[in-house]
Amino acid sequence: MFNEEMLLAFFFFLLGAILGSFGNVVIYRLPKNQSVVKPRSHCQSCHTIVAWYDNIPIVSWILLGGKCRSCKASFSIRYPFVEFLTASLFCAAFLQYGLSWTLLEYLIFIFGLVICTFIDFDHMILPDEFTLSGVVLGLAGAWLNPDRSLLESFIGVLLGGGFLWLIAFLYFLFTKNEGMGGGDIKLLAWIGAILGWKAIPFVIMVSALTGSAIGIFIALKTKGGLKTAIPFGPYLALAALVYVLGGQTLALSYFSFFLPGF
Repeated sequence: MFNEEMLLAFFFFLLGAILGSFGNVVIYRLPKNQSVVKPRSHCQSCHTIVAWYDNIPIVSWILLGGKCRSCKASFSIRYPFVEFLTASLFCAAFLQYGLSWTLLEYLIFIFGLVICTFIDFDHMILPDEFTLSGVVLGLAGAWLNPDRSLLESFIGVLLGGGFLWLIAFLYFLFTKNEGMGGGDIKLLAWIGAILGWKAIPFVIMVSALTGSAIGIFIALKTKGGLKTAIPFGPYLALAALVYVLGGQTLALSYFSFFLPGF
């Protein structure tokens, strides 16, 4: 028998799936400077408008076998994956934080991170519409949310963005090549605005380890060497999500061990 918490968890799963469906539109259109509102979703092969009953998140893709109803052209499995991923993250965030101001902030944060992750995978860019707006929203949320500190949020912006800016500057100084894009700097500043400055060491460590491991694997597989370019934004986003959904306790314990009193 469903209790109230299970019903709410299901509601947030559905909400995440719906926003994930819209997120697919943003991921595809925003880098092309196209409107995310119109025209309506349509098949890229036959240009037939997708009917509402063929646009139900996750379900429609399964029922149609991942194909267009009209021309039978295949739809990428990434569409339902993004919907399911966003839905699962929304549900997990609710179960972690319950109905609270913090939950609202984290749902917006998760939605933005998912979109930025896949845009970065596709185009190796992180749109200012999300990163810079995220910094502003993060600072505003810290001011409004009694469970967060505006000072910690502001320091998080400076520490997050400043750290990656310094790394990028030093790399360019010694190699005369750009090793990190400005989008990554803005993304970590956004993460700092939402999670506070104490989260930054954890996010940097986890993203660096994950990104290095995957980067080495890709370099070996493609034989491109250590100069193989990979987007770093998805690993920053992954580390931030780990922190939000369970890594916070571990990170703060680790932080307190080395810097007691902070």
